[in-house]
Amino acid sequence: MTTFVDRVELHIAAGNGGHGCASVHREKFKPLGGPDGGNGGRGGDVILTVDQSVTTLLDYHHSPHRKATNGKPGEGGNRAGKDGQDLVLPVPDGTVVLDQAGNVLADLVGHGTSYVAAQGGRGGLGNAALASARRKAPGFALLGVPGDLGDIVLELKTVADVALVGYPSAGKSSLISVLSAAKPKIADYPFTTLVPNLGVVTAGSTVYTIADVPGLIPGASQGRGLGLEFLRHVERCSVLVHVLDTATLESERDPVSDLDVIEEELKQYGGLGDRPRIVVLNKIDVPDGKDLAEMVRPDLEARGYRVFEVSAVAHLGLRELTFALGELVGQARAAKPKEEATRIVIRPKAVDDAGFTVIQEDDGLYRVRGEKPERWVRQTDFNNDEAVGYLADRLNRLGVEQELMKAGARGGDGVAIGPEDNAVVFDWEPSMMSGAEMLGRRGEDHRFEEPRPAAQRRRDREAERDESLREYGDFDPFE
Repeated sequence: MTTFVDRVELHIAAGNGGHGCASVHREKFKPLGGPDGGNGGRGGDVILTVDQSVTTLLDYHHSPHRKATNGKPGEGGNRAGKDGQDLVLPVPDGTVVLDQAGNVLADLVGHGTSYVAAQGGRGGLGNAALASARRKAPGFALLGVPGDLGDIVLELKTVADVALVGYPSAGKSSLISVLSAAKPKIADYPFTTLVPNLGVVTAGSTVYTIADVPGLIPGASQGRGLGLEFLRHVERCSVLVHVLDTATLESERDPVSDLDVIEEELKQYGGLGDRPRIVVLNKIDVPDGKDLAEMVRPDLEARGYRVFEVSAVAHLGLRELTFALGELVGQARAAKPKEEATRIVIRPKAVDDAGFTVIQEDDGLYRVRGEKPERWVRQTDFNNDEAVGYLADRLNRLGVEQELMKAGARGGDGVAIGPEDNAVVFDWEPSMMSGAEMLGRRGEDHRFEEPRPAAQRRRDREAERDESLREYGDFDPFE
């Protein structure tokens, strides 16, 4: 049964925003008390958070589909819908989040570090929030926006200070078992270790973690054996320790050739050339092993390696090795730049950025892309003529119609708002030049009107014109 998983594909979906409510307040002797539809609730986010108690991605291997809850719709009486609950997914320290193309989205290191992998959709506005001096009784509300959904890949890269690398059965598991309190499985056959093992080592005042990486063989960087699966666990380590077997029973192997093979695999994997190395000649408790260690040590030292002769079984040479590793770890920690306080980077948009684009495709269709128009379309109930008119006014105020005319669009041409797989397509009829704004003020009810002098009506129209930018722009009390 699988007990350790360090790479999974996760299918996530944030919660959808709740729909706004279109309602009119009614009570005795006051049948038209004004709009009182509440706003919809926000959909829940999907959040990845580092939890030190989690060491594997096994749970997500068995249950790869995760979804946050939806926001509740608004209700009459100005009652807003309840927000959806965020879905917090605990992940191990050292988890890397990637998209389907392999691009890194987040590198989660440190307890409590979090990343919003999918954002919940915003709730739709109720007709009470849409009411204004120009639109006193809206007969519509905005729909909730769907939450983000998609597939991500989680990869676990072990967070350790020291990595033990070497051939299978070189004695890495035995070594970590005597240097720390780790209890890995130990046996006399290759590939006994199937998962990375972590141990904590104390050397004077220095405390560091050490990882036993499953055995590497020639071709590991190309996927042979178990190496490719676990080479990623070496990336975060500050020090590499070559554990070489001086008592191997294979006649074609020797410590120097083993070292060359492993170094070549690390070179092919890439990104590890700057890590300090230490060579450990293991199994010197065996007579032939002791002789071979003394024979190859001068050659290894001539290459610039610090060499330690040890025996995990007889506990020989371990103290010197422990403090040497502690010294290198301390130097690596001191060389790291100090963590700076979190900074917020603000990137303002260019003054000439319209927030959308209009492109004519090969088939003659005009496609509008942009965060605002695509969101407005998703918020529109196309079964409600007044809501459709509100959308048309918003797009007009944003400048979409003007850009369509500049692009050569004419009445009756096809226009699509959104991506190819999820777009709203319609035959465009320009309203900018046809006096659409003179068709009446949508959402008004003459029963709310009181007789006004002509001068007052003129002043009201001027105030309404000044207010229109706020209304038909991206006004949203949630922002």
